[in-house]
Amino acid sequence: MTMSASQDEPTAGNIKVTRADWINLALQTLISDGIESVRVLTLGQKLGVSRSSFYWYFEGRQDLLDQLLKHWQDTNTKAIVERARRPAETIIMGVMNVFECWADERLFDPRLDFAIREWARRSADVRRVIDRADEERLLAIRDMYRRHGYDGEDAFIRARVLYYMQIGYYVLDLKEPVEARVSHLAAYLRSFTGLEPSEADVAHFMRFIAAR
Repeated sequence: MTMSASQDEPTAGNIKVTRADWINLALQTLISDGIESVRVLTLGQKLGVSRSSFYWYFEGRQDLLDQLLKHWQDTNTKAIVERARRPAETIIMGVMNVFECWADERLFDPRLDFAIREWARRSADVRRVIDRADEERLLAIRDMYRRHGYDGEDAFIRARVLYYMQIGYYVLDLKEPVEARVSHLAAYLRSFTGLEPSEADVAHFMRFIAAR
């Protein structure tokens, strides 16, 4: 999980790191060791720079933590919402658009999502951010179903089943290769839509898998 450094420039007198370097290391540390290990001094030592480099880019540790949450929202949440809102000829195509997030970790990083949820166990503020993000994701998926003719409650419950199943999949840390999972693609689509996918539908998603 990394962020672009295109807008960053090294600090004058310290050409070793950029703002993105700090954020990327903080993200890696959050994922591997948890939020308590995201400390300015520790990160600086790993980067081989002084604390002054950090304060060139950030007001303080909380500013860095806020940037981690923003990055998570701008990647994991944005990917789900964008694909749920993407125009689709059928609900099966719509669901497969959302499936792209589960099949490509460049779109949705499950380790980062899990790390943020672990962080929320220690912070009521982060818990509120997660609750808002979960609601945004769910409502986008619900609205996708509604656009394809499912009534209010049916759309809502189908969205919950699709979304909660996937989040539970990550929480359980199931070690199943993507290729093994997509071998059941037609059955998943039947479960989430109540419709029978065509061979062309399945082939469409398999091309996405092959092109990752």
